[in-house]
Amino acid sequence: MNNDTVDKLVIFLAKRDGIDKLVKTFQYVSKLVHWHVEAKNPEIAQRAKQWEVASGLSRKAFRTGRFLTGFNALRRSPGSTPTLRFLAVLANAGEMVYFFFDHFLWLSRIGTLNPNLARKMSFISAFGESFGYVFFIISDFIALKEGLEAERKLGALEDNKSRDKKIESLRKIRSDRVMRLMAVAANVADLFIGVADIEPNPFCNHTVTLGISGLVSAWAGWYRNWPS
Repeated sequence: MNNDTVDKLVIFLAKRDGIDKLVKTFQYVSKLVHWHVEAKNPEIAQRAKQWEVASGLSRKAFRTGRFLTGFNALRRSPGSTPTLRFLAVLANAGEMVYFFFDHFLWLSRIGTLNPNLARKMSFISAFGESFGYVFFIISDFIALKEGLEAERKLGALEDNKSRDKKIESLRKIRSDRVMRLMAVAANVADLFIGVADIEPNPFCNHTVTLGISGLVSAWAGWYRNWPS
């Protein structure tokens, strides 16, 4: 029996990434609501701010132990070429730093550790995150380029005997391209958020930039992780 939309939603939310993307949506929608109504309705704005803070802290709790994902990715599938393996090491190393220090950021923000550590932990975590995303983006662009080349080669083939196989190969290449583009969109959006923490500036730190970036990251990640 094929899974319907409700089945897929249940499967998606059962994954840690699924819950994270849903709560991330809450976090950045509430950020935009707070910004929009702050001047007109301070009470609603304060409630939205509390929702944003609670969502952000909840996401950090969900990510406990997540730094092991990068380690396991390097151990199991580091890349098919020396270049991709090198990029994978840099990207996953950055992500591991991000998730590892994010634990200490969470503990300092909830008061378990010294709250004065929060700013330092936030900077280290954001730096690792941004560093990793740069190399994830480069890896995805390399894969996209390889996919376009493979598609051109397949398109040039005129062997009718393997027509079905060719169509299936093209479908897989195009499906992978969509996933890669979603990954690039999510990583670029998260890079904006990371840069806002590392090097505050009027553009990256504007509420609209952060809000839209957060939603793009959440929804692109939602699309990538949605059950087929």
